[in-house]
Amino acid sequence: MDETKTIFKATGRRKEAVARVTMIPAGKGKIVINGRDYLAYFSTVDHKMQVKKPLVTASLDGKADIKVNVCGGGTNGQAGAISLGISRCLLEWNPELRSALRKESLLTRDPRAKERKKYGRKGARRRFQWTKR
Repeated sequence: MDETKTIFKATGRRKEAVARVTMIPAGKGKIVINGRDYLAYFSTVDHKMQVKKPLVTASLDGKADIKVNVCGGGTNGQAGAISLGISRCLLEWNPELRSALRKESLLTRDPRAKERKKYGRKGARRRFQWTKR
């Protein structure tokens, strides 16, 4: 554990969302996203759990302060980006957590993104309806 640094910063990305995460390990356990509490920011339980998962894995739940600036994408992408950002902060703070975070697949950036629309198609793959007459 790095005791000389008090603030750790990392970036997480998912789909179109980008999250800039700041972590203070010696905190009270507050998670603030874009100036709002994470419980107020995310409406679904899944997103709230996804944001907390790296902290629970590192057994820092309620001990570290997290401040997040997130933009782009929807709530799903933003939750994934925040989770990756927090995981990277934890890794910077304590490199020994790598195996535990890797086991929960919290260090892998999800590469899935929206497929582009092709010409002659209604969407990425959907074709226009064929009419006989």
